[in-house]
Amino acid sequence: MSKTLVQSVEQFEELAKENGTFLLFKNSTTCPISHAAYEEFENFAADHNEIPLYYLHVQEARSLSNYIAETYGIKHESPQALLFKDGKVVWNASHWKITYSSLGENVK
Repeated sequence: MSKTLVQSVEQFEELAKENGTFLLFKNSTTCPISHAAYEEFENFAADHNEIPLYYLHVQEARSLSNYIAETYGIKHESPQALLFKDGKVVWNASHWKITYSSLGENVK
């Protein structure tokens, strides 16, 4: 399934309303660890279409990243993967814990 870039709080609110379950990846465009995790996310996205997949670039969407951390009570990290179900974050991982297999195990 393709992944979609999210850039604003309004866009995020809309997709959260439309999707009961979705995965969001927070990417830092300047961090090598984030780059490696983003590659894992991209590989996962290429092979899976069970749920919608979204991502944001923290440097370009700082207010959105902060909004998600504050609204859902999840400490901001980047890279970070967040699995949303029914308006709640049910799983999250950061840094080296974001792998193709960890995404597959938790996105069922």
